[in-house]
Amino acid sequence: MSAPALATPPPAPGAPLTKKVLVADHPTWCPGCGDFAVLASFYRVLEKLNYPHEKIVTFAGIGCSSRFPYFVNTHGGHFIHGRALPFAAGISLGNDDLHVFVFGGDGDGFSIGGNHLVHTARKNPRLTYVIMDNSVYGLTKKQTSPTSPIGFKSKTDPWGAIDQPINPMRTLLNSGATFVARSHATQVNHMTDMMLRAARHDGFSVVEILSECVEFFEGAFDSSVPRKGGKWTLIEEKKNDGTPEDETRHDVASELAAFKLAQQDWPGAFGVFYENKLRATKNALEAGLIAKAREKTKGAGDLQLLQATFARLR
Repeated sequence: MSAPALATPPPAPGAPLTKKVLVADHPTWCPGCGDFAVLASFYRVLEKLNYPHEKIVTFAGIGCSSRFPYFVNTHGGHFIHGRALPFAAGISLGNDDLHVFVFGGDGDGFSIGGNHLVHTARKNPRLTYVIMDNSVYGLTKKQTSPTSPIGFKSKTDPWGAIDQPINPMRTLLNSGATFVARSHATQVNHMTDMMLRAARHDGFSVVEILSECVEFFEGAFDSSVPRKGGKWTLIEEKKNDGTPEDETRHDVASELAAFKLAQQDWPGAFGVFYENKLRATKNALEAGLIAKAREKTKGAGDLQLLQATFARLR
């Protein structure tokens, strides 16, 4: 009996990767959700990168934003709340030729998954993490999230939030992420560019994207949307062109300069805050350990090593 035909057959070897091939299930977000724009940008990113289809992994945790793997026709998975990063890091370390993308929200990343985010950042595995920040727990119908502003009224804070919100950029920089950028779901071209640069970075790259929840926190990011009277401030990066004006431009290689940007008043600036191209990845460091072990054992096979271990126990 022959296997059933695929609804969308994979591209022929060497054929360009297209949106038609990448689209999977129909998105189930609320109408007007900013996550639709993030998904559309991700399709564009994968088309531009044109990785082999079988080498792409789309992974996520729990939350509205974490439904991503259902809507992208790649390898992938939907893991438990806040634990997507360690699982995805294992995928990256276990198979170096895969391109791993992780999607999550402000709750999944900065609350229950906050500890995993810190340790993944400091270890610097080769993967890209996109945080779709809407400053509210939308899937559980309006609860205060780690990035909700002071005074935000929700089911968990009916009197208004009183806790200091997380500063995502400062948290990521302090944790050791080697690529940190910020964008907005209303700025599709900019968002696409930030995800593209993150994907091409050799290390743990993170893009925070402000993605409005129109059902439970409408207007949350109006102060950064020009057509709603807000201010869209782009980071102007150093060009090293020797001009006087270049002195005032942002040096993405400077951690101190990145921290200064992260301290700006809301809504802050958008673009690449920091990129460290010199720090070794966890992938490269582990490959070095494996090479040293093989050299020490003179290339012995698994069975030989096991027999030698048993021999020492006699």
